[in-house]
Amino acid sequence: MATAAGLLRHADPLFAKASQPSTKVNFDVPAGACDCHVHIFGDPQRYPFFAGRTYSPEPATIEELRALHDALHIDRVVVVQPSVYGTDNTCALDAVRQLGTRARGVVVIDAANTPDSALDQMARAGIRGIRLNLATAGINDPTAALPRFQAAAERAKAHNCHIQLNTSLRMIDALTPQLLASPVTLVFDHFGGAVGSGGVDQPGFKALVNLVKAGKAYVKISAAADQVSKLAPDYPDALPLARALVSANAQRILWGTNWPHPDSAGRPGRKNTDLAMHMQTDDGRVLNLLPVWVPDPVTRKGILVDNPARLYGF
Repeated sequence: MATAAGLLRHADPLFAKASQPSTKVNFDVPAGACDCHVHIFGDPQRYPFFAGRTYSPEPATIEELRALHDALHIDRVVVVQPSVYGTDNTCALDAVRQLGTRARGVVVIDAANTPDSALDQMARAGIRGIRLNLATAGINDPTAALPRFQAAAERAKAHNCHIQLNTSLRMIDALTPQLLASPVTLVFDHFGGAVGSGGVDQPGFKALVNLVKAGKAYVKISAAADQVSKLAPDYPDALPLARALVSANAQRILWGTNWPHPDSAGRPGRKNTDLAMHMQTDDGRVLNLLPVWVPDPVTRKGILVDNPARLYGF
């Protein structure tokens, strides 16, 4: 069985190192700040990938994660189960255990077959959410997504967890009545799937804003450099999206890096077994955008400290 020791293993020299910030943080990061979205990719010999994955990432170790957070002055972290491991959460669970009280986790389960005893054990280990990877799984039909969401929400309710959705604005818009009626809190990854080039009037963004305004959902203003904007280095088209979400309900906004910035998008000619190199993102420069998006330091503290503390139980 995989052990936490595998997470500390130095990456093979043939692999590139996961990205580290080259820009220093230029504002006071409050104590207790949380990076609400990271992945750990361990030694594939210890943590084998799911056969149905869409990509094969390089390693990204706890050692590298700690270096990242030391540079960013980040004290807490949420480890999110990536799609490449399917429903085998061993790597994420080992990471949360090794990081200790500063860490919480979000897992992926088989809603029909994962036993209650396993969910109880994961909750004791620091797991606070169940993730639905609809986008990565290529589920774009709301009629296919709805039963998955409802089954996962029922399991989450029984174990005091939230549901984290990696999906599209189109899906959010189509499922709005069911999302509003959810028996558990919702969390949307990466601006809810919004793209900077679409602006605040892109289809489905209003539905996301309304869920946030109603207090039904949290949204991670994360992955601006990876998935939201193509306008490097300062991603100005993410600004109106971030401000619209913060204005809707600042108590439902979370921040995260999406480190190590996996290249999970499909590439022509790339097999799922081919190595997908991590994107090299300057997370220091991206974190420095937060005071631009959220000029008020009290509101920033809420996003970095208070909101994740409430949601994840730090």
